[in-house]
Amino acid sequence: MFPTVIIAIIMFGFLIIIHELGHFLAARMTGVNVLEFAIGMGPVIYSRQGARTKFSLRALPLGGFCKMQGEDESDYSEGSYNSKSKVARIFILASGALMNILGCIILLAVVFFMIGSPINKIDLVEQGYPAYESGMLSGDEIVSINDQKIDSWEDINYIIDDENQDSYELVIKRDGEESKITLVSKYDEELDRFRIGITPARQHGVFRSIGEGFNQTVLYTGLMLDALTQLFTGKASTNDFIGPIGIVNVVGETVQYGAVAMLNLAAVISLNLAIFNLLPIPALDGSRIIFVLIEWIKGSPVDPEKEGMVHLIGFILLIILAIFIAYNDILRLN
Repeated sequence: MFPTVIIAIIMFGFLIIIHELGHFLAARMTGVNVLEFAIGMGPVIYSRQGARTKFSLRALPLGGFCKMQGEDESDYSEGSYNSKSKVARIFILASGALMNILGCIILLAVVFFMIGSPINKIDLVEQGYPAYESGMLSGDEIVSINDQKIDSWEDINYIIDDENQDSYELVIKRDGEESKITLVSKYDEELDRFRIGITPARQHGVFRSIGEGFNQTVLYTGLMLDALTQLFTGKASTNDFIGPIGIVNVVGETVQYGAVAMLNLAAVISLNLAIFNLLPIPALDGSRIIFVLIEWIKGSPVDPEKEGMVHLIGFILLIILAIFIAYNDILRLN
């Protein structure tokens, strides 16, 4: 258990660092003085004063912050956060999430570089499944399915329904010649889905891996936004979500599958962190962006005390939610 906790802390720490680094770099780019760059919360374990910024490591490995001049006060002097344009402030606030999204793309690109990117050519045809029984062979290229042109393996996954049994007409290319095959998908009890029994060939390459990393990030983003929609519409509950304790348990289960699985998990958590931070919830970056937009619309700054009170209430509610999720995580462990 202890090694798992250490791995989880390292993973969280890395994702927090790149998030806060996004705020830090954006602040520097726009001329805002960063007073402190902290990893963790609570008492300071170690700190070093740089030329312009104090860098600190704190006791609790949960979160971090990038403290900017005038961020939470009425300071409009040169180098303060409030002295910058609204576009600059939105850029600073959004850069943490943007850096996590970039981190997700890079981590997934590394995954695809390690395992290769799937192409619409077959590597393995599994015995006992429809593709094998229809005469498909390793090396066959899938040209179309049900008259829909296939350009990538993602197209195949999109067309072949794994929830319902269906009939498919495939056009395959073998040795330069095309032929038609008709088959019906078969239920896989172990994987609990319908399959035709083929796995893709893979190609390795830096640019292909980056492209696949971007595409997979877009796919994950859609799935996460759908989960949030279900939460807000009542189709899902907070019981379906896990917190840090639950993630440590997931890390423990994932680490046995090796580096690729761990990198993929880190990418998913990084994207989760980005999306969560952009939600218009008080105390989060998304809420602060909303306040900048309100200032833009009304033509004058929002009262700092009122904004601070909103963020304080939001922070308290987030702590309560975190405790509730942690409680559910502990119940799952038991």
